[in-house]
Amino acid sequence: MRYSGFSVFMQALNRHKGWKPTWRDAAPKPSYDVIIIGGGGHGLATAHYLAKVHGITNVAVIEKGWIGSGNAGRNTTIIRSNYLLPGNEAFYELSMKLWEGLEQDVNYNAMVSQRGVLNLCHTDAQRDAFARRGNSMRLHGADAELLDPEGVRKLVPFLNFDDARFPIKGGLFQPRGGTARHDAVVWGYAHAASERGVDIVQNCEVTGFLREGGRVVGIETSRGTIRANKIGMAVAGNSGRVAEMAGFRLPIESHVLQAFVSEAIKPMIPTVVTYGAGHFYISQSDKGGLVFGGDIDGYNSYAQRGNLPTVEDVCEGGMSLMPAIGRVRLLRSWGGIMDMSMDGSPIIDHSPVDGLYVNSGWCYGGFKATPASGFCFAHLIATGRMHETATAYRLDRFATGHVIDEKGVGARPNLH
Repeated sequence: MRYSGFSVFMQALNRHKGWKPTWRDAAPKPSYDVIIIGGGGHGLATAHYLAKVHGITNVAVIEKGWIGSGNAGRNTTIIRSNYLLPGNEAFYELSMKLWEGLEQDVNYNAMVSQRGVLNLCHTDAQRDAFARRGNSMRLHGADAELLDPEGVRKLVPFLNFDDARFPIKGGLFQPRGGTARHDAVVWGYAHAASERGVDIVQNCEVTGFLREGGRVVGIETSRGTIRANKIGMAVAGNSGRVAEMAGFRLPIESHVLQAFVSEAIKPMIPTVVTYGAGHFYISQSDKGGLVFGGDIDGYNSYAQRGNLPTVEDVCEGGMSLMPAIGRVRLLRSWGGIMDMSMDGSPIIDHSPVDGLYVNSGWCYGGFKATPASGFCFAHLIATGRMHETATAYRLDRFATGHVIDEKGVGARPNLH
């Protein structure tokens, strides 16, 4: 079923009794050309682009829970491409361009809102670093504006500009950045992939791999054995677990990253704001809630929950940046399992095991990378070659020394 204004009108005449499910909840077949392990945004995007771009439709997306039950529904919904290094900037700018055409591509309202992303600076050195980053962004075709204090004040006048320790001296603004509804992104990719013939198999946990002659030829699941010519894993914080089943280790650690939302208030924050003096970022949802987050909890965990000291630390950052939110009540919080790589940048590559491909190590950047991650991972699986914008995301870069140290924000707590 295609969604349109006409279909909404016709369904209204029928009292909305004719709507079909957004995607097919399929039962697994004995074999496929490609299996994607992980039914989050990255896995579903990969399946969509395999079908749309490469014409490979005999594909199954295998999810141990329900679609979007992992990190895809546990983030702060920010999309942006304001990176510095060539290995990252071209990739995230590709993702930004795919975000801009996503809703037409998947025929689904993902609520993409290009309200802008503002990174605040608080020292002369930080302002110089932002100027360098903005120049790099513009060289790669992205948009960037370096704002002085008055430019920031005009955009967000409610901030604490004259803080004795961290006065706001300007900011780097990307107008094309913003937010997207995380659940709708997952549903949209599921809808588009399913329409092209991809099987989406929920409540199907992978328990092992089938091998023949040193090559992976299928998976063992809670719903039986499924064979495939190629298998891709896009399981975020569970990447280490799945890799262990296949007999190799990844250079990642799994950490909890908490996110928070407040009670609904009147429109206050017109853009996404990040605090340069502390790891704090905030935006306002369409329902009025303030959505914000900060650092990882700092210890290894597979639990989708966090600890109270991190709640306190994040709220302190918010109060330091904008004291006006002090009386707003916290409504709820959640935790996602982050697969933190050692240099803070992702991995999209062949695995050490023939027939198995790896998509992991997204750290803080997983949601914003969803379209480009799926696009480049699909290219790798379909052609056997890395996409030109993802060539830096090799698995062996940690052995060869070609790390992409964008900010040094990897798995180690001392880097935060």
